Amino acid sequence: MSKLRLSAAVEELSLKAPIRISGYVFTAVPVMVARLFDGASEGRGEAAGVYYLNDDPPRMLREIEAVRDAVEGGAGREALRRLLPPGGARNALDCAMWELEAQRSGQPVWKLAGLEPPRPLVTTYTLGADDPPAMAEAAVAYAEARALKLKLTGEPELDAERVRAVRAARPGAWIGVDANQGYTRDTLRGLMPALIDAGVSLLEQPLRRGSEADMDGLERPIPVAADESVQGLDDVEALVGRFDVVNIKLDKCGGLTEALLIADKARRLGLKLMVGNMGGSTWAMGPAFVVGQLCDVVDLDGPLIITQDRTPPLVYKAGAVWVPDRAWGGP
Repeated sequence: MSKLRLSAAVEELSLKAPIRISGYVFTAVPVMVARLFDGASEGRGEAAGVYYLNDDPPRMLREIEAVRDAVEGGAGREALRRLLPPGGARNALDCAMWELEAQRSGQPVWKLAGLEPPRPLVTTYTLGADDPPAMAEAAVAYAEARALKLKLTGEPELDAERVRAVRAARPGAWIGVDANQGYTRDTLRGLMPALIDAGVSLLEQPLRRGSEADMDGLERPIPVAADESVQGLDDVEALVGRFDVVNIKLDKCGGLTEALLIADKARRLGLKLMVGNMGGSTWAMGPAFVVGQLCDVVDLDGPLIITQDRTPPLVYKAGAVWVPDRAWGGP
């Protein structure tokens, strides 16, 4: 077996259409791709980082280069958790290590993680914030989607119109909304009746990160998911009593290794699980798909909204995603 070699490169994944959320408009997803080679086997990891923490590809590249010698010297996943903080760089390397181990052992990643054989997962399809009629039209156009996630902008009246329009267009769909920190405790009260009337099943990150105490005593007639409020394993315990669901994203927590630890801890604390993504191709969704096998809500539509996926790609059929072992994570 040859000496382990690490390569890292930045790629840009174009979006089919711009996506607007509270405070941001995205037209592309720049990603860091890490590869580990040993002459016979290869592991791949892709990370988009955490945009609101300025965790961008240049920063990821610097962090990866800082641990190159340790990684090429054989540092494993647990060592990596000590070498790098949570974020995109650790995510890319951690996932590459998982796939490299799968190649070397002849066992798929899901089996190495101690999970049952994977099943297709119903995933949400994201609708960026837009005029209500445009969002309703997009919801109808993606008729295959059984679950929809609506991006909101923190404007109660307009957001309520968006939710009502999409519900009228897709009466039978599961609907969740993502506020992306756009609300306050007071403005959220103005939105909640419309969410209840529209049969919304999940409200994601209504308040700004750092304002978690404002959730204390707030009635939650709709389950509330923590996204920006939970970055890694150490943040999970503080969510109890304030949130109902933990949104696990590998870019936030730093890879599949920590994501599995978060899933275990959250379950033991009585929290439900969601797996999400910061955008990316099948190489990013593959390890998240492994976590998704443990989750109540799945949001793995990244490859569906970019212009070109990897080969072989993620499979999307009848509103569900499937990542074949040959696409990522298989021997």
